[in-house]
Amino acid sequence: MGTQFERALNSAGARLMTLDDIYKVNEMAAIGFGDPEIPFKPEHLASQIEIFPEGQVVIEHEDGNIVGSCSSIIVNFEDYGVSHNFDDISDNGYIRNHNPKGKNLYGTEVVVHPEYRGLKIGKRLYQARRAITQAFNLESILFGGRIPNYHKHADELTPEQYAAKVVSGEIYDPVMSFQLKNGFEFRAIMPNYLPQDAESLKYAALMEWKNPDYR
Repeated sequence: MGTQFERALNSAGARLMTLDDIYKVNEMAAIGFGDPEIPFKPEHLASQIEIFPEGQVVIEHEDGNIVGSCSSIIVNFEDYGVSHNFDDISDNGYIRNHNPKGKNLYGTEVVVHPEYRGLKIGKRLYQARRAITQAFNLESILFGGRIPNYHKHADELTPEQYAAKVVSGEIYDPVMSFQLKNGFEFRAIMPNYLPQDAESLKYAALMEWKNPDYR
């Protein structure tokens, strides 16, 4: 990737992840998710860097700590459809299914250290993902986003009804509302997406951002 891509990452205050970062990223993500079982392990991150180095990004604070990261893979989303789950599309975290000729960037993980929230780190990580999408001339960004407040409404709403109310602004969801605010659109609810996500009751919201520069 050329200088324009590097400039775009720099403008987001981000850089590509290196092998020297993987243990720090894993530790940060365990804190960010509040559960050491959810984030990618160092061996997953190492495989991702080897296969698709441009898709793995970190933000490093001026104090030297890694305070945010995002991981991605290129796929043809039509090969998976809305019935996929996280393990399928991420190859259990190893991304050996990465398709350099694919049309879509699929986000597999994004996390921010809770002590550094308020610094627009999440927004900057999405900015970095958009830069990757444009640098590779990909049609869109897609991912299965958590809906962590759904468990509070599950007795009275289906996940589809919940998502519709988040889209309309009637209900606030810390993850989905943030994604909508950053230009992503809700596409579908995916059941059994992430079995260990108890707050979302294993559901995920398929979100998409269309690249306006796609040719």
